[in-house]
Amino acid sequence: MLKIEAVLQPSKLDAVKDALLEAGIEGMTILEARGHGRQKGHTEFYRGREYTVDLLPKVKIEMVIHDDLKEKAIAAIVGAARTGRIGDGKIFISKVDEAIRIRNDERGENAL
Repeated sequence: MLKIEAVLQPSKLDAVKDALLEAGIEGMTILEARGHGRQKGHTEFYRGREYTVDLLPKVKIEMVIHDDLKEKAIAAIVGAARTGRIGDGKIFISKVDEAIRIRNDERGENAL
């Protein structure tokens, strides 16, 4: 089992979610986040004063999937989220040792 975490632009959430559903990935958790990468935010003017916005709005999608869905999930996220500009986001993949369904104590891949 693998855990995939993707940090994206909020405007790409619906496209990524739809692409993941098409790839056969149904379970996911979506969180609102704020942060920055290399772009380090940007400056804006409000009522004649300049201020720095250094924590940009982002969306984080988390999912635990079977190993064989890894490449489909990556392709779906990248295909739907890529604009080619800085700030498109990142994907992190890690191994999951155990999953347990609370309702009936199913374990392992059956719990997904």
